[in-house]
Amino acid sequence: MSRLPFGTIMLVVLSVLVYFGLAQRLLDRMRLTDKQALVVLGALIVGSFIDIPLSRGNIQVTLNVGGALVPVGLAIYLFTKAGTTKEGGRTVVATVATAGIIYFLGSFMMTGDPRDRMTLLDPLYVYPLVGGVTAYLVGRSRRAAFVAATLGVLSLDLIHFIWLSSTGMPGTVHIGGAGAFDSIVFAGLVAVLLAELFGETRERLQGGPATEGRDPELLQHLKSNPGREEKVKKEHEEEHNQ
Repeated sequence: MSRLPFGTIMLVVLSVLVYFGLAQRLLDRMRLTDKQALVVLGALIVGSFIDIPLSRGNIQVTLNVGGALVPVGLAIYLFTKAGTTKEGGRTVVATVATAGIIYFLGSFMMTGDPRDRMTLLDPLYVYPLVGGVTAYLVGRSRRAAFVAATLGVLSLDLIHFIWLSSTGMPGTVHIGGAGAFDSIVFAGLVAVLLAELFGETRERLQGGPATEGRDPELLQHLKSNPGREEKVKKEHEEEHNQ
């Protein structure tokens, strides 16, 4: 009997939480409704079992729907929902930084003699943990952290493909598939949880979310301080009526 992948189990648990309305606040911050979130989670789960074969000479390439196409599509959607231009810029920088640090780990710190203590670290946990932390520290917002974490981990497969193509070596690349799917899901979850935990703490300390330069529609989703939200909405309506 085959064992369900770790990433699939996490997605099933998240689906249950969303179904019972236990993630509503977080989804509001991510600009997603319950229905949209359930559709995405379902697509990730089902898509994780679908590999699209892509062959290029002596390099055998497969593209996993749940581990590549769905995360990229969700990342593009969240990127377009960035509250400010600065947040969009941080998203790009965080994605590059996350990919670079994970690549450094894989290329220089987790190779060599199997008896080396660094090679005993399982990439399934190291990559998403490091990627999630990096994505949050650089991206800061929930959307930026999620996009950077998922695309940062996914980029490793693309880097591997580029390396094989440039060297002319034969090989197999599972873009978003195999263990990468678990790492992508785990990394996104770590990044969002960190952003939610520390972001909520920061907003409480400052008396509510920052409003300067923020999209009024976005501020309606920030419910950590209802009084502040109502004040911002009222100010926006007064400006519109003038």
